Amino acid sequence: MGREIDRLTLAEQIVLAGNWVGLEIYTPDTLPVRTIAVVGSSVADCIRQLTARKQDPRRFEFRPFKRPL
Repeated sequence: MGREIDRLTLAEQIVLAGNWVGLEIYTPDTLPVRTIAVVGSSVADCIRQLTARKQDPRRFEFRPFKRPL
């Protein structure tokens, strides 16, 4: 997806609601921009997508994307 989680439009937030998102875990050596790397129906789905792209899922955090208030 490549979008910053804090910059999603309301319409994008509604579309993502109920899915899981994978965000790269940042360290002091990396930029603090929080971009969505993957979107899936489960953590396992997100991990499968990252693995298919040859990325290490251990470098990502996964959290449910909740409907905006």
